[in-house]
Amino acid sequence: MFLASINAAVRRWIAYRRTVAALRALDTRELADLGIARANIPAVAARAVK
Repeated sequence: MFLASINAAVRRWIAYRRTVAALRALDTRELADLGIARANIPAVAARAVK
């Protein structure tokens, strides 16, 4: 059980980092088309991996 929760946390962290990287790769106009401000990328990524 303990290892399963660690595994799940690591998977969420990896998904978070990938989401942040993907959003940061977009230019400002593309982010605006999605309704995302560059400053909100970490929060959007965190919500995406919950």
